[in-house]
Amino acid sequence: MPQTIILLDTGPLVAALARDDHAHAWAKEQFETLAGPFLTCEAVVTEACHLLRRARRDPSSVLGLLESGALRLGMDLAEETSAVRKLLERYRSVPAALADVCLVRMSELYESCLVLTLDEDFHIYRRHGRKTIPLLHPDFPTVSRRTR
Repeated sequence: MPQTIILLDTGPLVAALARDDHAHAWAKEQFETLAGPFLTCEAVVTEACHLLRRARRDPSSVLGLLESGALRLGMDLAEETSAVRKLLERYRSVPAALADVCLVRMSELYESCLVLTLDEDFHIYRRHGRKTIPLLHPDFPTVSRRTR
């Protein structure tokens, strides 16, 4: 049986790096217990750096995770532009962020995966048109990108 790949969304990444984040303890536990490396995309890295800087945290910590190999880029946007564009169009009404649709696309590329997220919108998204995306999220109330 293939190993489950963990696809990392922005929320848990920021929460793990920001001690005052409401999801910090949960995110830190995921990083400590799940087998890495975690895969993500450039859009998540960009969002995480932006949110950390806005919260007066060090955005270079995200790049440090990439340098250490704990976090890896799992998709080349240049190679997946057409598929990602179609997903953006499909989820225009959500509205879906680039990072979200990149993770949806990655869930199609990595069949045996879990998306580690705080974002409720992943309950709406589907991979391969109709299949639910396997998620790992906390039991406490999370947010939708639309309400932030």
